[in-house]
Amino acid sequence: MRSAWLLLVCVASGCSSDEAPPPPAGGSCTAPQPEKSGEATYYDADGTGNCSFDASTDRMVAAINAADYDHAAWCGACLVVSGPAGDIVVRVVDQCPGCAEGDLDLSREAFEMIAPLSAGRVPITWLPVPCEVDGPISYQFKDGSNAFWTAIQIRNHRYPIAKLEARDGSGAYQALPRADYNYFVDDTGLGDGPYALRVTDTRGHVLEDMAIALGDNVARTGSAQFPLCP
Repeated sequence: MRSAWLLLVCVASGCSSDEAPPPPAGGSCTAPQPEKSGEATYYDADGTGNCSFDASTDRMVAAINAADYDHAAWCGACLVVSGPAGDIVVRVVDQCPGCAEGDLDLSREAFEMIAPLSAGRVPITWLPVPCEVDGPISYQFKDGSNAFWTAIQIRNHRYPIAKLEARDGSGAYQALPRADYNYFVDDTGLGDGPYALRVTDTRGHVLEDMAIALGDNVARTGSAQFPLCP
């Protein structure tokens, strides 16, 4: 499992296979989530689901069990999954309400990389790893967002998102509640904008964007990406 993690980091950062990954460019790296174990099943996936992501041609995706889903905390996370026939990296896009804690429901394409489809259900272990991303994070405004009801989703992030905050009129940052469908929502709205937003990932990195314009079903590009942890 460790070797698969190192390979993924080196693909993202450009180090050779016998080098340790580079230190982060800034911020702090808290301890990663520990390895988990459970069982894998499969379903017909297209990238959509409870995480409210768009359909994608990349079918290396998974639905995570309800206990670990934890109000969309794992949405967009990348996991290296080890099964009987090998490892595969998947991105979490959905919730599996009927799965036991530790279980993953993989796309057919991902399941076939760790076991034959005829197996149906197989034992696995899994561990979060950095996603291979290009460019900065993105702020996706939900359809219907306006000055009086504002919902924002973070996309194209290297690590799972822990928190989104918006700066209020006094200059203080206030955390936005996260809905189960993976949008951070202010039921009274954030005003006309532009907004000063602060995003924290699960490894302790913080990004700030000082002038994100309001939108309705549009994406706004951020200024930076979360650095890699060693």
